[in-house]
Parts: sequence; C-alpha cells; structure tokens
Amino acid sequence: MKACIKLSMAVVLVLMIVNSCSSAPKFSDVIGKEWQLVEVKTEAQSTTFNRENLTAEGFGNIFTLNFDAERLSGVGAPNRYTAPYKVDKNQVISVQLIAGTLMAAIREPEKLKEHDYFNYVQNAYKWNFSNGRLELYTKNADGKEAVLIYTLGSTGK
Repeated sequence: MKACIKLSMAVVLVLMIVNSCSSAPKFSDVIGKEWQLVEVKTEAQSTTFNRENLTAEGFGNIFTLNFDAERLSGVGAPNRYTAPYKVDKNQVISVQLIAGTLMAAIREPEKLKEHDYFNYVQNAYKWNFSNGRLELYTKNADGKEAVLIYTLGSTGK
C-alpha cells in the first residue's frame, strides 16, 4: 500500500513538472512592464543594441514598448507612439494603426530608423515570452520576416 502511494505521488510530481515546462507563455507576464529593444533579427542580419552605449550616446530611452490591457505604447527615436492591439490564442497578436507624436529627430541611431521600427511593431503577428525576453515576430515593409527582441527596461516595471 505504501509503495502504491509513493508511486502515485511520484507520477503526480512528474506530471506537474511536465505540465509546468510545456505550458505556453502568458501575455499577462508581458503587460505592465517597460520593454527595451535589444536585437532585431532578419534573414540577412542580426542587429544588436547595447543599451549602455545608447545611453552614453544620449539615446537611453528609445525603442521601448509597453502593454496595458488594450493598447501598446512606447518611445521610438524620438517620438512617443501608441496603438490598439489584440492577442489571440496560439500567441497571435495584431496591432492596429500606430499614432505618434511628430517631433523632428535631431539625430537618429544608425542601426534602425524610427519609421522602420514603427513598421515592425505595426506588422507584428506573433509574440513569445521566454527566459525573460519578449519576442515579436513581424515583417518589414518588403514582407521579409524579422524578430524584435526586448528585455526588461532598467526600471524593471
């Protein structure tokens, strides 16, 4: 009888571990936090953003992304932006038309232009959250695949 109970407990424990490892990410883990872009992967190349270097160059608060229950928002380079979005099952995301401020950039970082960043965000079709990194799967203006990779901002919110 004791062996049967031990075996049952072991099976339950294994099932709990397997279930926790195979569970899909939850979008609630993404909402309410500030995300900073650290990499853009395309078929042709991978562009990384060293946040410390950007801060030293005066670009510390660019290419950010925040989600609340109905809207996403953030800072491009230099404009603030917002858009309604929806998430669906299977990690599908759809972003509606982005609205942004109209500040003229005195200078922009060389690796990514704000207009291209806004296009990537607006064309996002899938999201993933893994190992503390938010990934948005998207397409550029020419329809080529790209992945935007974000980490938590320095505020940790």
